[in-house]
This record gives sequence, structure tokens and C-alpha cells, in this order.
Amino acid sequence: MQASGDARRPLWRSRWWMPLFSLALGAAMFTAFAIGDDVHQGVFSFGVMAALAALFFFGGRSETLRGIGGPGRDERWASIDMRASVLAGLVLITAVIGAWLWEVANGDDGEPYLQLGALSGVAYIIAVGILRWRS
Repeated sequence: MQASGDARRPLWRSRWWMPLFSLALGAAMFTAFAIGDDVHQGVFSFGVMAALAALFFFGGRSETLRGIGGPGRDERWASIDMRASVLAGLVLITAVIGAWLWEVANGDDGEPYLQLGALSGVAYIIAVGILRWRS
């Protein structure tokens, strides 16, 4: 019988998660570039992702890599992750709005940026509604 502290962690909380995820994403990138007839870029992209996988696999002593990769997570890391995600989202939505404004100012329709901005706005409104309902 296992003690409650010995229960198995889900894969996304194991030290294997980020290396395997990085390799899978690299394989998807290679496949997409190969389908688009740019195998050289696909090999390069897979190599970058394989290097990232190696960094996560062999850099297990780094608290930062453990926090990003999953196995070293606690309440402190959950808070750090939440704030970092908010900052990344703010940077991304600012870039999307800026790119849309640039496109429109140059006489284009700004369509891909408009769709991304609308998607993020709708996702935000839904998230606020769900989180408000749950609190």
C-alpha cells in the first residue's frame, strides 16, 4: 500500500513533461515545415526544440527550470507563473492591437490581427464570467 505522499504525480508534473513536450512540438514543427516544402527549416526548428528538451532534462538542479517544467511547483511557483502569464498576455495583446493599428493605418484590413484581438477579448469576457460565477 502506498502512503499518500508517494502517490504518482501526473505526467505534466514529472521531470519528463517539458523534455517530451518540447520534442513533440519540435516534431510537429518539422512536419509542418516538411509539408510546406522547407525541410531545412524543419530540421533547424526540431534542433532548437531538441536543445530546449535537453536543457530541461539535464538542467534538473535549476529551481527556475524545475518551476517552469513542472516538478518543482508549489504555491510560490503558482503565483510566479500566474504573474508571468499575465505579463506575457499583456505583451501579446499589446502587440496584436499595435499590429492591427499599423495594418489599418497602411490601408490594409488588418484581418488576422482583428480576429486574434476579437478572440482574446471574447476569451477574457468568458473567463471573467466563469471566474465571477465560481467565486
